[in-house]
Amino acid sequence: MAGLRLGPLLRYVGDSTATVWVEASRPCTAEVRCADGAHGTARTFQVAGHHYALVPVTGLTAGTTTSYEVLLDGTRVWPHPGSPFPPSVIRAGFVGDTVKVAFGSCRWAAPPADGKDPVGPDALDTLAARIAAAPTAERPDVLLLLGDQVYADETSRATQRRLATRRDLKEPPGSGVADYEEYTQLYYESWLDSQVRWLLSTVPTCMIFDDHDVIDDWNTSASWLADMRATDWWQERVLSGLMSYWVHQHLGNLSPAELAADPLYAAVRDTPDATDLLRAFAHEADADPTSVRWSYRRDFGRVRLLMVDTRAARVLAEGKRAMLDAGEEAWLRSEALDEPGSYDHLLIGASLPWLLPHVAHDAEGWNAALCRGEKGERWARWGEKMRRAADLEHWSAFPESFDALAALIAEVGSGDRAPATVCVLSGDVHHAYVAEPTWPSGGPHARVLQLTCSPVHNSIPAVLKWGFRFGWSGVARFLGRRIAGHGKVPQPSIDWRCTGGPWFGNQLMTLTLTGRSARLLLEHTRDDGRGGARLTTVEESVLTTA
Repeated sequence: MAGLRLGPLLRYVGDSTATVWVEASRPCTAEVRCADGAHGTARTFQVAGHHYALVPVTGLTAGTTTSYEVLLDGTRVWPHPGSPFPPSVIRAGFVGDTVKVAFGSCRWAAPPADGKDPVGPDALDTLAARIAAAPTAERPDVLLLLGDQVYADETSRATQRRLATRRDLKEPPGSGVADYEEYTQLYYESWLDSQVRWLLSTVPTCMIFDDHDVIDDWNTSASWLADMRATDWWQERVLSGLMSYWVHQHLGNLSPAELAADPLYAAVRDTPDATDLLRAFAHEADADPTSVRWSYRRDFGRVRLLMVDTRAARVLAEGKRAMLDAGEEAWLRSEALDEPGSYDHLLIGASLPWLLPHVAHDAEGWNAALCRGEKGERWARWGEKMRRAADLEHWSAFPESFDALAALIAEVGSGDRAPATVCVLSGDVHHAYVAEPTWPSGGPHARVLQLTCSPVHNSIPAVLKWGFRFGWSGVARFLGRRIAGHGKVPQPSIDWRCTGGPWFGNQLMTLTLTGRSARLLLEHTRDDGRGGARLTTVEESVLTTA
């Protein structure tokens, strides 16, 4: 009899359709049955001895909520008997014109040792507990996970013990994962947590990778990539990372229509064992990043989300560096400008913040100038060492891409049919803040904001907390311009200031978008004194009014 190994994850949800992702213990037919009669079935497909299905659910009614159960070969496997959680539900479409979007990044999922969590309560666990306690109360319509869903290079002791039964951890890649099977262990550790498992079964999710999903500072530079490719373990790591991301995260980002038009998805389902097929796809994606698009668009009523790949789509050649290759940049522009006036809010999901503290921005621009040889070969070699050591690889390390995004946002946000807000949603930097840009010529009509929120469950050294606070100061800004001057880095095309934060701790941000109004909520996890945790409000503000 087939068992449920992982899932269910509620992924895409539209007005009448949804997708539910599962992993089964053996080949079988997966079925989703909803209380209102909506349903769907799918045969599992096989990758590296694992069996997955993405079940398309049809017959949903917009504006309604229905509970569902999962069956494998006709036997119910979800919800579990005696589950302490309420039924998992699918909420089709949107009630009224309000959309609630929660987001965050960087979830190190290792279970606490001896009941004490070294990095504090997990924000997703805490959100799950709150929803479970009041299942009919307001909840996010969608949860955006903006990178580092798993940490392939920073594994827990429990995972390391499992890895040690397969290979010698004294040999590269050491305690990091080496292949597809080891990646599956990371997803089990992350998604089998009982509270998170239930949360992901009942709140739709959109995901995108960041560096730790493969390795810290993935695709920092051409020199970095050449060094990685010279090792005897890197190819297996990156191919396994891309394969497992496609299976566990990317498929669920797509709508049923996009899935139906995807030749790779059709081929994977049509072959008895898709391992070699998917491996060949990953090999091509690694060798030629323009061969695949990980970015995607989702529309939630009159809210448009453009989730942008800021890792695999990079151009790394010095002198031509870009955060997005030409095809990716054209895609972003096309989707942002498609049907002007058809949306009230544009959300650009980018794992890496667009707007950093000024001193960090200027330091990255200066470093980029050194690395491309503006001060000679010796400075270039030193600059590359600094780039890797200090993680200098955000948008500001790709100055032309930074300015191109600023220009696109200004264009999208201007004119009679401009949206009310354009928000860049990011994570990565293990703290939260709000930054607001201004343009020298007056700028767009829309309110533009950089909203950064991380970690969901991780930590940051005290010295970096001090550094990020200092980074927004006037003194730091002066120092940044002096540093940039050494590399003859011009002033950025826009200015910006921090209008909220920085805040530190495990946290989630939520945007509540109603018509053309927008409200922002930032919540931190706190111990509740009874062995549990709660989410407490740190910041609540009105961004725009109707």
